[in-house]
Amino acid sequence: MSEKRSCQNCQSEFTIKPEDFDFYGKIKVPPPTFCPECRAVRRMTWRNERTLYKRKCDATGKDIITMFAPESGLKVYERDYWWSDDWDQLNSGREYDFSKPFFVQYRELFSRAPLPNLANTNVTRSEYGNHNADCKNCYLLYASFRNENVHYSSGSIDGKDSMDMYIIERAEQCYEDSFGMGLHKVFFSYDSDDSMDSSFIHACKNMSDCIGCINLRNKSFHIWNTPYSKEEYKKKLAEFDLGSYAKLQKIQTRFKEFIANYPRRHVSILKSVNSTGDMMVNAKNCKNCFDGFGGVEDSKYIIHAAELKDSYDGYGLGGHAELLYESVDSGIQASRYKSAVYVHGCHDVGYAYCCHSSSYLFGCVGLRSKKYCILNKQYTKEEYESLVPKIIAHMNEMPYESHVTGHVSPVTYKYGEFFPSDISPFAYNETIAQEYYPLTEENALAKGYVWKTPAEKNYEISMRAEALPDHINAVKDEILNEVIGCMHEGKCTHQCTTAFKIIPEELQFYRQHNLALPRLCSNCRHYERLARRNPFKLWHRACQCAGKKSENGVYANTGTHSSHTNGEHCHNEFETAYAPERPEIIYCEQCYQAEVA
Repeated sequence: MSEKRSCQNCQSEFTIKPEDFDFYGKIKVPPPTFCPECRAVRRMTWRNERTLYKRKCDATGKDIITMFAPESGLKVYERDYWWSDDWDQLNSGREYDFSKPFFVQYRELFSRAPLPNLANTNVTRSEYGNHNADCKNCYLLYASFRNENVHYSSGSIDGKDSMDMYIIERAEQCYEDSFGMGLHKVFFSYDSDDSMDSSFIHACKNMSDCIGCINLRNKSFHIWNTPYSKEEYKKKLAEFDLGSYAKLQKIQTRFKEFIANYPRRHVSILKSVNSTGDMMVNAKNCKNCFDGFGGVEDSKYIIHAAELKDSYDGYGLGGHAELLYESVDSGIQASRYKSAVYVHGCHDVGYAYCCHSSSYLFGCVGLRSKKYCILNKQYTKEEYESLVPKIIAHMNEMPYESHVTGHVSPVTYKYGEFFPSDISPFAYNETIAQEYYPLTEENALAKGYVWKTPAEKNYEISMRAEALPDHINAVKDEILNEVIGCMHEGKCTHQCTTAFKIIPEELQFYRQHNLALPRLCSNCRHYERLARRNPFKLWHRACQCAGKKSENGVYANTGTHSSHTNGEHCHNEFETAYAPERPEIIYCEQCYQAEVA
C-alpha cells in the first residue's frame, strides 16, 4: 500500500509506493524523510564540477588546480601522489565516539583524510577540468570521457575538435550542441543525431546541409523546414553569416520563434519499456529517471546513468553497477552502496567519499583497496560486523540536526539519510545544485545552505564584450592578449567568472568555421545551454492535439493520427517534463510521430 509522507525539508507531500518499500527493505534502509526533489538537491550539493582553485599540494608543495577551496581547511594532495603508496591512508583513522552524532565525526574525519585535487583519470594537458577520464588537450571540460581538443563542454563522450557542448556523444568539429550523437560540423543543435554540415536543428535525425529545422528526418538542403535544390541552398547560405555577432543574434531569435510553431514530443524516451522521465534510451522499468544513456533497468529517481540496475536516488551512476542508493558519481563494477560520493569499484559501502576498489567500509574518506574500515580505522571482519549495527543504532538514537531558518524544528538526520548539505566540502553555489536548481544568495542562506562569496579577481578587464569586432574576419591575433569582460558582469546566478580570455585553439576554430566571438564567459554560456533543457521533474498532462490543429491553433497537422480521427481531440495523457504553464505545443508519442517528416 502507498503511503503519503511530508518532506522534512520543504514540507511538501510525497508518496512512497509498495515497490519503493520493497527496495528499501532489500538494502536495509528506512524510507526517506525528504521528498524526491529535496533528495536530488541534497545529493547535488556534494558534487563540484566547475569551480576550480589554485593552491599548493599539502604533500609535495606543488602548485595544483583543485575543486577544494584553499580556505576549506581540507588536506589536498596532487592526484598522482594521492594514488601512490607514499603515504599512509589509515593515518587519519579514528575510534568511533558514541558521545557525538555520526555526521559530526564524519566531518571531522573529512578535515583529516587527504583528498585528490581533482576527480580526473588519465588526462593529458587537460588539468583545467574536473570529473574527466581519458582526455587529451582539453580546456575547461567537465564530466567527460575520451575526448581530444574539446573545450568549454560538459558531458562530452568521444568528442574531437569541438567546443561548447552539453551531453553529446561522438561529435567532431561541432559547436553549441546539446543532447545529440553522431554529429560532424553541426552548430547550435538540440536533441539531434547523426547529422552533418547543419546549423540550428532541433529534434532532427540524419540531416545534412540544413539550417533552421525542427522535427525532420533524413533531409538535405532544407532551410526553415523548406526544401531547396542544392544550387538554391548554396545561394541562400550567404544570408546565414554566423561570423557576424549581430546576424547570429537575429538568427537565434528567429529560430526560437520558428520552432515555437511546431509540436514537441512529450518526452524523449527511446527504445525503452515501462519507463518515465526524459532523455532516456534503452531503459527498462525505470521511473522518474533522466539522462539515461543505455542499460538502466529497474531504477527510480536516477539522473545521468548508464549500465545500472536495481538502484534508487542517484546522480552520475553506473558502469555495471547495482543496488546503489543515495549516491553521486559512483559505480564501475559496483554493488550495494548507501550514501556514496565518488566511490568506484567497491562492494557494500555506507557513507563513503572518494573510496576505490574496497569492500565493507562505513563512514570512510579517501581509501583505496581496503576492507572492514570504519572512520578510516582498520578492523577485523568480526569487529566490523559487530560495530556497524551499534553505530546504526547510535545514529538513530543521537541524530545529527540541521537548523534551518523558518523551520520550527531542526531537520534530523538518522541512519539512511544522505549526507547533510551543511557538512559538504562545497558551498551551494560551487556545486551542480546551483546549475539545476539555481538560487540567489539570499534564498540559499534562507534554506540553510552554505554560500561562498567569490574571491576578488586579480585581473584587470582590458576590453568590454560590447567592444569586440562584430565579425570574426575583423578579429586580429592581438585578441589573445585581451581580458574580455563577460556581458553578465557577475550579476547573474551562473557562477559567472566576470571575464574570460580567448585561447589560440579557440580563435582558430572560430575562424575556420566562420563563427562570431562569444560575449559571455564559459560558465554563463553553459548556463544558457542548461536553460534550454527540461527540468528533472514530471507533470501529468494531456496531448494538445485538437484534431486538425494544435489546441492553440498555431500548428496545422499534416499527418494521419492513428490514435484518433483528425476531427477530434486526442485523449492520450502522459507524464512529461514540460510544465503546464510552458508555451510549447506538446503532443503524445502517436501524434508526434504522425507529424515528424
